[in-house]
Amino acid sequence: MSLGKFITSRAFAKHLLIAIVLVALLLFITFKGLKLYTKHGVSYPVPALTGLSIEGATASASANKLRVEVIDSVYNKNFEPGTVVDQLPLANSHVKENRVIQLTINSNEPEKVILPRLTDISFRQAQALIERTGLQVGNISYQPSEYNDLVLSATQGSVEIYEGDKIVKGTDVDLEIGRSQGNMQTTLPNLTGFTMEEAESTITDAMLNMGATIYDNTAETAEDSASARIWKQLPDPQFTKQINLGSSVDIWLTTDSTIINQAYERNF
Repeated sequence: MSLGKFITSRAFAKHLLIAIVLVALLLFITFKGLKLYTKHGVSYPVPALTGLSIEGATASASANKLRVEVIDSVYNKNFEPGTVVDQLPLANSHVKENRVIQLTINSNEPEKVILPRLTDISFRQAQALIERTGLQVGNISYQPSEYNDLVLSATQGSVEIYEGDKIVKGTDVDLEIGRSQGNMQTTLPNLTGFTMEEAESTITDAMLNMGATIYDNTAETAEDSASARIWKQLPDPQFTKQINLGSSVDIWLTTDSTIINQAYERNF
């Protein structure tokens, strides 16, 4: 039989149909196998591990067909030593079976940093060095001096500290600043609408100190406190334009947008 006649014959059509079916069946089996192998569409919820011990976190992850791995440690006074302070992926995420959850645990000892030289330099230089080292500017006080804005001493808890001392990371460093006579006031910033974090930075930049911090009953959780905004402060910027350096500023915060808007209308 010639090639042309075979191609048009019933036998060829039959073999072609069988080949098509076999290819389709092979593709079906391949894709089905890949889907089963990768568990396509199957995911497991990531449990909340924060606050758990390593043993507890491991057991909780295993119950959800997941694994854990400790990748870092930090010191956080709000957690027990050896407990989980952070995780990735976050709780309530959905991941594949056997996924590794990376954990950061709380160390037994607070991390310490080396105090840089803070005296005999300007306040701005000292502030930058303190923040770069992982510390915070605490209370600022002023003493009459012929050297204006020069840091005279650094203390923690009334104990003077010096360059090279090991200081717990994240703690406050109090500064005593020199001020020439007749130059002991600064402009009081208007903090209306600021968050706590923004207020702290602005008050420090103005060479003032944080006073009382008062939240109303709308700030029920840590998240509420972080998002709360200032609606009142003392001294009041409506009546006080200039204030002595090193003075304290008391602030009141709320999450109630109506109260904040009323404060804006009153103060601007």
